[in-house]
Amino acid sequence: MTIGFATQADIPELCGLLDLLFTQEAEFQPDRDAQQRGLAAIVGNPAVGHILVARQDDETVGMVNLLYTVSTALGGKVAVLEDMVIAPQVRRQGVGKQLLAAAVGHARGQGCLRITLLTDTNNQAAQALYRRLGFAASGMLPMRLMLPLK
Repeated sequence: MTIGFATQADIPELCGLLDLLFTQEAEFQPDRDAQQRGLAAIVGNPAVGHILVARQDDETVGMVNLLYTVSTALGGKVAVLEDMVIAPQVRRQGVGKQLLAAAVGHARGQGCLRITLLTDTNNQAAQALYRRLGFAASGMLPMRLMLPLK
């Protein structure tokens, strides 16, 4: 298995992985057009973030996004980890652990002081993986306001 950065050519395969993710998440549903726009916005602008992909035998079997912002509390760059998904056929084979470790290492290399992520409350397997790599539950309560396009 190899881990690298996504390119524009990877977007169709990444949309397939996002379809898997969004069918299991409570708050989102697959939307191929939105997914393509979002992925292209990240891949095309490294200041916004990076998408790391896991490849096995020339097939993309996992992905994770790191999106960057600045924390005034920490006085520097931080990352939001989004859209971590592993293809079902390679789950429980260490792909997620390697991909997440690569994302953490990359964020450190980018000078990030913190990584924040959201996970569904019922996704115990993902939470166990995050804990094994040092993530801890936050006392902060995530809240959202959806701003639909007019």
